Amino acid sequence: MKHFTLPKDGGLIEENLPKGILHSHEKITTEIADDAAIASEKVAGIIIKAITDHEKAALPRPFKLGLTTGVTPALLYRTLASKYQAGEVSFDNVEVFSIDEYYPCAKDFVQSRNNRLHKEFLDLVNVRKENVHIPDGTVPEEKVSDYCAEFDKIARGLDLLVVGIGEGGQIGFNEAGTSEKSRTRTVPLSYQSRKRQAHNFNGDISVTPKSAITMGIGTIMSARRIILMAWGEKKAGIVKAIVEGETDPSCPASLLQKHDNICFYTDEMSASQLTRIVAPWTVGPCRWTPKLIRKAVVWLCSKLHKPILKLTQQDYLENSLGELLERHGPFDKINIDVFNEFQHTITGWPGGKPNSDDTTRPVKSTPFPKKVLIFSPHPDDDVISMGGTFIRLVHQGHDVHVAYQTSGDLAVHDDVVLQHMDAARQLGFEDRFDEVKYLIASKNPGEPEPKELLALKAAIRRSEARGADRSFGLDDETNVHFLNLPFYESGGVTKFPRTQADIDIIKKLILSLKPDQIYMAGDLADPHGTHRVCTEAALEAIEQLKEEGEDWLDNTTIWLYRGAWMEWELWRVDMAVPLSPDELIEKRHAIFRHLSQKDIVPFPGDDPREFWQRAEERTQNTARLYDELGMAEYQAIEVFLKLK
Repeated sequence: MKHFTLPKDGGLIEENLPKGILHSHEKITTEIADDAAIASEKVAGIIIKAITDHEKAALPRPFKLGLTTGVTPALLYRTLASKYQAGEVSFDNVEVFSIDEYYPCAKDFVQSRNNRLHKEFLDLVNVRKENVHIPDGTVPEEKVSDYCAEFDKIARGLDLLVVGIGEGGQIGFNEAGTSEKSRTRTVPLSYQSRKRQAHNFNGDISVTPKSAITMGIGTIMSARRIILMAWGEKKAGIVKAIVEGETDPSCPASLLQKHDNICFYTDEMSASQLTRIVAPWTVGPCRWTPKLIRKAVVWLCSKLHKPILKLTQQDYLENSLGELLERHGPFDKINIDVFNEFQHTITGWPGGKPNSDDTTRPVKSTPFPKKVLIFSPHPDDDVISMGGTFIRLVHQGHDVHVAYQTSGDLAVHDDVVLQHMDAARQLGFEDRFDEVKYLIASKNPGEPEPKELLALKAAIRRSEARGADRSFGLDDETNVHFLNLPFYESGGVTKFPRTQADIDIIKKLILSLKPDQIYMAGDLADPHGTHRVCTEAALEAIEQLKEEGEDWLDNTTIWLYRGAWMEWELWRVDMAVPLSPDELIEKRHAIFRHLSQKDIVPFPGDDPREFWQRAEERTQNTARLYDELGMAEYQAIEVFLKLK
């Protein structure tokens, strides 16, 4: 299965650039791959070479490899397992050390680090049982301090430690404030950490462990070599802090800057805030494309708090943009060109304005009306992410269809189900309240939910989506499609792998509609997240259809929107749809129809706002940024990237 990355458009010319210059802003050398799969392949190669070199050296002890579990290393473990099965590596002389475990926690508990590491890696390769060292979460409390001290002794001096970093800069369960001399010990988990870990426990923080055993920073620093990993846009801010910031105990991973043999492997999204990506012209020569020029101008405007047309030649020269002036100047021409480009992204007609000159418009005027297909990963992403544009397409007379790719059942709280069952009972329909209450009580924390309960939750989400679509005039009988892609239906947070079965469902729908426009989620925040999987499945379906001779797809435009948390950087934007105050309220009311998601955000992360609040503040902020560049002032703007 292919992995989707955003198209490259200019940037730093790294060929023949000395490493000292390329990494000049980095306190931990960082290697950036196109995506997590490619980065994992590179890290797997490093591990295999290190094991092989150890074998060649004929050292009288096993190779000591430190690992952890979680979302980040999952691809790496699959890669290593496949290479073992292909005969490219043996783990027969490798000792594996896991750096953490929940405490107290049984070894066979489904969400334990022990269980996950065995399931995802150890059971798939030939590591000897006696060579596996995972902190024991069952040690009695009165003995755990001595146990941790003994574990620390054998864990010191790892040959290679490969770990992911947490969204707060955690390494293992070393929380903010950890001492750089800390050793293996038990630690209390902060509320924020437990919120992040709760996704492993069906979002229920009440059953999420309150403490853990973890190697300390001092133990980690004793490793001969360290590889850090991070994937996805959610990690971008903390990656920048670790790689380019100061050492700070509030960001434990930053303390590893002092290690003399460490490297950070990232994908493009997690590295997106590093200086060599944000402002490559401050590092070295660039490949200047129209989008990179636009990026440089937006950066300069933001830095100097000036609109585009007020930038001066001196502004460019004093901020490392002399090369841009030499190649594409003079400065006033650059200003006018970029200003016009931004103006031409703005349109009130996302489906194209009929009988009009579309020379400078982002969407062609013909055909009209257009057949439009909106893919929504969950049953509310459509109205949250692009609700204003969705409503406008319907109101402007286009034949708009929406396809909800997954059921979204896991995001419905149990008490919401009981409330619906109670309403049915009060209305005189079949009384199944006690039956469902018993079903909920029988659930085991961390294990897949009962199928009967998931079916009820999926039905709730379908009814909410239909209600939202009806609220602005879409025919929910003919133009609303529920795909229920199989990869999602695992009953737990960890999903099944994407397969051809998912792609075939999407292909069938696309063929039946033959749309002129397709909208889909462009979120890459989590390489294993639902949005990414849904987008990759849709793109692969389109690619397969083209290979099968569906040439009409060459005339289909694909637009990417973002989710509730993040927005496209302005320089990437190809279409900006302004919303009036009334349209913003109509969008809000459509979001409100998703009652199971209102007031109680199932998987909130660190953001306490409801989805409608995030969506409004995001689009209003985009309007403010357009205004600051010198464009017209709007109430809110939804923006899209055109996939070529």
